[in-house]
Amino acid sequence: MDKKNSSNKINMKSKGGGEESTMMMRKVLLGLGFWVQGLRCFPWMGVNYYLKDNLRVDATTLQLLQNSANLPMVAKPVYGLISDSFYIAGQHRIPYIAFGAILQSLSWLAIAFYPSEASFSTITICLLLGNLGASIVEVANDAVVAETSQSSSGGLQSFVWMASSLGGVMGNLLGGIAIEKFSPKGMFVIFGLILGMQHLLTLFIRESYLNLPKGSSDMSIRKQFNELVSALKRPEISRSITWLAFSYGIIPSLAGTMFFYQSQHLGIDSSAIGISKVFGQVAMLLWGIVYNQRLRSWTPRRLITTIQCVMGIFVVSDYLFVKGIYRSLWVPDTVYVVLFSGLIEVLCFFKILPFTIVMAQLCPHGCEGSLMAFVMSTVALAFIVSGYFGVVLSSYVGVTAEDGFSKLPFALIIQSVCMFLPIYWSSCIPELPSKSKKKET
Repeated sequence: MDKKNSSNKINMKSKGGGEESTMMMRKVLLGLGFWVQGLRCFPWMGVNYYLKDNLRVDATTLQLLQNSANLPMVAKPVYGLISDSFYIAGQHRIPYIAFGAILQSLSWLAIAFYPSEASFSTITICLLLGNLGASIVEVANDAVVAETSQSSSGGLQSFVWMASSLGGVMGNLLGGIAIEKFSPKGMFVIFGLILGMQHLLTLFIRESYLNLPKGSSDMSIRKQFNELVSALKRPEISRSITWLAFSYGIIPSLAGTMFFYQSQHLGIDSSAIGISKVFGQVAMLLWGIVYNQRLRSWTPRRLITTIQCVMGIFVVSDYLFVKGIYRSLWVPDTVYVVLFSGLIEVLCFFKILPFTIVMAQLCPHGCEGSLMAFVMSTVALAFIVSGYFGVVLSSYVGVTAEDGFSKLPFALIIQSVCMFLPIYWSSCIPELPSKSKKKET
């Protein structure tokens, strides 16, 4: 009897050790992947200044490029279907992460080492290829998170959220400094080398270490597509995704216009703008911690609706800033930009954390990669629509640098009204039970 008990204890210890090792490998892979994903703001800050100072583009052209470069993100369901269906050397996540990392690396290095000053068309093509690689990596990483989080209540999602936010903090903090110390091309070289290191490190990780759910390695794309369509026919899934896309697409983005207003009209230097984005990323990092410790008892609908309300309030704050109200209250423009502008930019991403947990709970087994890819591609498309909507709004209202951005306050009023519209249809988000309620049952 004693021998049997001791044998059971040994088996439990070995099993526990194996689970700890598996979780550690998952966190290494996903922590690195999402950290690099968050760090992408580092070269993109260089892109903004490269276009403004070197290529002399206007605010409208900058915003068009920012949104058009995200077009590869729209095809994420295709990458998800491929990674779900086609195994490479017995693996269907790691090879795609490695390929996406090296594609990004080559794209950024191509811009950096272009023999002459890169033209607008050249940099557009390279950015499209870089975002293609980034979208492939994101699809594979999101699929791993979805596959390993079916029985959890958000722990792994919170971890990768914080890893991405930490990358964003470092990217914006270093970007604000690097834009003054180095040229934008130097920033592209640094990020390209980091991606090369990610590619090499990923190759040393075997998918068997991650203990992913076993799937059929010979599943056809047609069958995988049918499973995705079947999942999307579920009302709770389709209505949720439609609401999320609507909540982003209905809001005209004025990011490019605000960047020109702050850097060109107000003359705020790049380090202050970089620090403002750091504040935003720190807020995202804290959001992951606060959600994990304090807000998991909230239902997703209640939390997402609250975030939408806060977004609208902050846009009203932007209106007061542009009208000079804060300036009349002895709050310098630089102080407002540093403390609030970066936070306003990232608030829209706060909804994604609780929403991914909703999708992880609703997602049928076998199409995690495809469904999560579809969700993120829908969000990407909504952001692109939002960006183009913002360009149309700025042109229609007449927001230009020549007249000192005098029509920008009116554009911000329209933006704030659009912020509150999705709240009316928030019932589309399923009222899933919170973690505390699950424990009670």
